[in-house]
Amino acid sequence: MNRANPVNKKEFYLECEKHWVYWLLIAVGGYYGAYTYTVRGGIFCNAQTANVVLLSMALGTKRWLDAAYLLIPISSYFLGTIIAEILGRREKAPGHLRWDTILVGVEIPTVIILGALPASAPDQICQVTLNFLCAMVFNTFRSNQGVPMATTFVTNHIRQSGRNIIISALDRDEGASLRWKIHLSMILMFLLGGIIAAIVSEYVGVRSIWGTVPILLYVFIKLVIADRTYEDDIATKG
Repeated sequence: MNRANPVNKKEFYLECEKHWVYWLLIAVGGYYGAYTYTVRGGIFCNAQTANVVLLSMALGTKRWLDAAYLLIPISSYFLGTIIAEILGRREKAPGHLRWDTILVGVEIPTVIILGALPASAPDQICQVTLNFLCAMVFNTFRSNQGVPMATTFVTNHIRQSGRNIIISALDRDEGASLRWKIHLSMILMFLLGGIIAAIVSEYVGVRSIWGTVPILLYVFIKLVIADRTYEDDIATKG
């Protein structure tokens, strides 16, 4: 969905490409990661680097059951990426919703159901589901007003912040100046989501995942309005 130079603020962007959507989605991503690690089995659901490292350690120390356990979230994430890529290829027809909007809409009842599960329910149910969802969101929301972006982890945001700060300072590049600020804002929102999840989880436990529902519902309503009104005649993939 990369449509224009991010420096040109007069360019048109779909609602699903705007800054506010990415800020809220990455806050949810940070929330999910802290939630699953805190109350659902010590596994990160929003990205897989840490889980792959844990897998390599388990294999290296011959802890085969631990290795098999870690394959569950990794495989779920892999499958979510594949399915999101397939579904995201359909073109939006007038009067219909974009894939981006549908995905957020599906996420809401899924999160409600996960929060309703008892604490005694196997952690793998929540882990697999959130890994699957995070992979789909990551593969669907990719461009924040022309800037390539991720909504479920911050490794690249940290890299891009540092890189663009230097480019901005040494080359007087206006585009780089805007980019590092956008990436930094994403890091801060991810951090905020994780902090809130850690605090709420301590008091509410497994039900704390419901804290993401108001955010997702707001995003969903705004995207539906855009799809059915002022963006209805714009046919794009996703």
